[in-house]
Amino acid sequence: MKMNPVIDKFTDAALSEMRQNHTYRTMRLMESPEASRVLLRDTKDGTSREQILLASNSYLDLANIPELKQAMANAVLEWGTGSGGARLTTGNKIPHVELETEIARFKGEEAAITFNTGYMANVGTISALCGKGDYVFSDELNHASIIDGIRLSRSKCLVYKHNDMADLERAILEAKDAAGKSGAEFRGMVVTDAVFSMDGDLADLPELLRVAHGHDCLLMIDEAHATGVIGKTGRGLAEHYGCGHADVTVGTLSKAVAAEGGFVAGSAKLIDFLRNKARSFIFTTAKAPAVAAAALNNLKFIDDHPERVQQLRGNVDFFCESLRCEGLDVATSPSAIVPIVIGDEAKAMQVSEALQERGILIPAIRYPTVAKGQARLRASLMATHTKEELLFAAHTLAELCNTPNLVPRT
Repeated sequence: MKMNPVIDKFTDAALSEMRQNHTYRTMRLMESPEASRVLLRDTKDGTSREQILLASNSYLDLANIPELKQAMANAVLEWGTGSGGARLTTGNKIPHVELETEIARFKGEEAAITFNTGYMANVGTISALCGKGDYVFSDELNHASIIDGIRLSRSKCLVYKHNDMADLERAILEAKDAAGKSGAEFRGMVVTDAVFSMDGDLADLPELLRVAHGHDCLLMIDEAHATGVIGKTGRGLAEHYGCGHADVTVGTLSKAVAAEGGFVAGSAKLIDFLRNKARSFIFTTAKAPAVAAAALNNLKFIDDHPERVQQLRGNVDFFCESLRCEGLDVATSPSAIVPIVIGDEAKAMQVSEALQERGILIPAIRYPTVAKGQARLRASLMATHTKEELLFAAHTLAELCNTPNLVPRT
């Protein structure tokens, strides 16, 4: 097939620049199900090697549990492989409704609505709730899906310093002043991640509620990395802090829940509104009902096994302490994400590759995912990692980080 050479003008310079500054990305190929250990195909020699997987968002390691796999298989046999339509036409099936009921119960909310991805949940919710002339106040470290949702909403976006409530309040007051001078009604919404995916730290929900509600703003939080992880039973920030809920709680079913899709939980009126206004919900085919059934079963499993959440918490504490004992400057993470900041993009890539050669998979995170000069290894733990695996990973990681001239494999 002959390709149009014009495409080169759109691609070549950018690809070349990414290769030169060590931000070019490729995909790994795993040959086994998601678990604490996986088989990874080596793209350089084609061999397969077992790796300790310290890079998964499947924090509770539910994706390969036999009873949950069987439940999904049964759901496929009952409901088929696809939904056949959007939820508002012919795609709405019993598993979708049952899943939303369970999400609302698990989160302690009146109702919930599911989307095909967490990304679609953020984009659809923000662009439905906010529009031209409204103000959205966004933490500077928010996920790309939040940023894109704000852009699509055409709202006025004011970015506040990370987890800085004084700066958030300053931004709100400035927006109120600007709205007053123009004679427009002030409408504002504060949006933040619950767990920040590159640093693993938590949003200060009690203070966010105080500031947002004190200035008549809505508060929306994205609990993608919090659901199933944060709080004694994995219910998220409100359980962790023992405080009230945000007005809008977004989450995902593809991380700790180990299925697929995103959701929004909140008041019955909010969910009814989104059902009628969120374009990423209205104009897409519903997820396969078997996938919804799998998410429902997995969420019930989390509810029935709170010890799984506690095992994860114990592993994170143990790993962070092990890294410190090896001489690395690492704080104890309140989430399942443990960042080891390297700084230099090339060095981060070299350490990650050397780890993989020794049977440990921890990816290097580089610009533009994080700021330039803030490249890091992003370890994410599972409830099922053993102490021996974590000790080995901590020792090997420290040894490689302290090796001044790592030479990557050719």
